[in-house]
Amino acid sequence: METMISNQQTKVEYDLSLEKVINQVVSATARLHDLGPDTELSILLVDDDYIRKLNHLYRGQDSPTDVLSFAMNESGEDEPEYDASEETNILGDIVISLEKALVQSQEYGHSLAREVGFLTVHGMLHLLGFEHSSEADDQTMQAWQEKILQSVDLER
Repeated sequence: METMISNQQTKVEYDLSLEKVINQVVSATARLHDLGPDTELSILLVDDDYIRKLNHLYRGQDSPTDVLSFAMNESGEDEPEYDASEETNILGDIVISLEKALVQSQEYGHSLAREVGFLTVHGMLHLLGFEHSSEADDQTMQAWQEKILQSVDLER
């Protein structure tokens, strides 16, 4: 699976150890969900101001959030048609606020790496069609998140 990671912020230190965590979580999710090597994913790391603007534009909420997912294979009323006949499976884009991730890691008492890993898997599961709109869906999504995080030694 090909993953493109772009750090577009300067407020939180981003180094190779965080990149390694992201890649491990992506690989584990891909393996557990049978995503082939022809699958592509883009991850954008931003600050609170940037994600707040996206959250307002796409979700109508004028506040920063921790993670947003933009699925390429989604087909809603206002979505452009996507030709999936090509060999590459483009999952979509995940946007993570490292600023928000740092604050949440401190609130929850775990490492920034664990929080970034959690947000990465959470975003990927949304791209794969998982939702948490009902209690049952939420439990299913939480179970997958924990399974994936445990597989890369990022459990709570």
